[in-house]
Amino acid sequence: MKATPIDASIVNEKIQASGLKSVGRASIREIRTLINEIESASGVNFIRMEMGIPGLPAARIGLEAEKRALDNGCASFYPDIQGLPELKVEISRFAKLYLDLDISPVGCLPCTGSTSGSFVTFMVAGRMNPDKDTVLFLDPGFPVHKQQLNVLGIKHRSLDVYPWRGEKLREPLEAILREGNISCLLYSNPNNPTWICFTDTELRIIGELATKYDVIVMEDLAYFTMDFRKDYSVPGQPPFQPTVGKYTDKYVLLISSSKAFSYAGQRIGMIAISDHLFDREIPTLSRYFTQTKFGRAMVYGGAYAVSAGVTHSAQYGLTALLKATNDATYRFIDEVKIYGERAHVMKKFFIDNGFYIVYDKDEDEPIADGFYFTVAYPGMDGVQLIDELLYYGISAISLANTGSERLEGIRACVSLVREEQLPELEQRLRVFHENHPLH
Repeated sequence: MKATPIDASIVNEKIQASGLKSVGRASIREIRTLINEIESASGVNFIRMEMGIPGLPAARIGLEAEKRALDNGCASFYPDIQGLPELKVEISRFAKLYLDLDISPVGCLPCTGSTSGSFVTFMVAGRMNPDKDTVLFLDPGFPVHKQQLNVLGIKHRSLDVYPWRGEKLREPLEAILREGNISCLLYSNPNNPTWICFTDTELRIIGELATKYDVIVMEDLAYFTMDFRKDYSVPGQPPFQPTVGKYTDKYVLLISSSKAFSYAGQRIGMIAISDHLFDREIPTLSRYFTQTKFGRAMVYGGAYAVSAGVTHSAQYGLTALLKATNDATYRFIDEVKIYGERAHVMKKFFIDNGFYIVYDKDEDEPIADGFYFTVAYPGMDGVQLIDELLYYGISAISLANTGSERLEGIRACVSLVREEQLPELEQRLRVFHENHPLH
């Protein structure tokens, strides 16, 4: 057996000191802390694939707009809880130009990152009907969303959609919704962690069933237009980013600026609520909020309680970014395509060394190369694989933490892997394969 790239005694010592019962089942932040400790002690840099954070510089248009806003004194004033009027207009334009949806500016709200947007929406949508006390996740998904519901004391359940792609999705989804206790359902598209993308067939099924059973669809668009198999870069022209909004009016869109604009540090995202849902009167909301219209409960009940407004300068930054994007003077998609190119190379390295892609297709089409991909190694489950890869200086997270039924897999994020690290990744995977021969 060849020596591992990192001294095994150092890895063992740091695992023991971490107090983690299982590295493979640890949270992303816990894994990150452990890896930092191993790097410091060993002097060997990891190939970091555990954190889903952008690896590109923040868009300058936003930064310059923030500087101007700060120079003009915005820091000394509370921002409006509903958001800057000009930002609301640009979010509305953005929805029309890139999703082909008509959403009034009144239903377009800034939030302190789309993760905060989901928390606020759970607070309201999860309390519309006392008989509907459960949230459904179309998994795999982002583990923090389940953590949010645990904090709120709202029940949840999961449906791993991978065995049910295409028209097959209708039967298991309807079987759950028919029980009558689901208030809302959430999925990401493209998906974190698998990078599968729902097809129009699947979005139509979700929309039709949501309408039939009065369930709110929370569509997490954190990786907006980043299915690089199609060109979504021209505003106002098809193809548009696929959305359930074409098939139901019971939707809340969560749109992030973190990946598309590499604006993660400013913690600003967008909530876009359909006009029908925003104006919907729901008397039972009075149990928790002073407002009984859904949209007003979101603003003055949920958003106000969580953050009392989004950072003033960040709103000006996002306004400038959206305006430039809507006016076609800035093409953010051109900048983030690097993620797809990097994923293509990295997936080949894994496959050439005995790994296989776990979530590999959207119905009959191979998944796109993008921000994430999932891999497994024969003879190991995902938890074991995470543990073992530590000795090779490679980090990721187990699919066991994401609601996936495919427990053999791990999620790899490409964003923090630098170009100069790619040869090292290939070499480490080669040593791993040699040390774990397949029979």
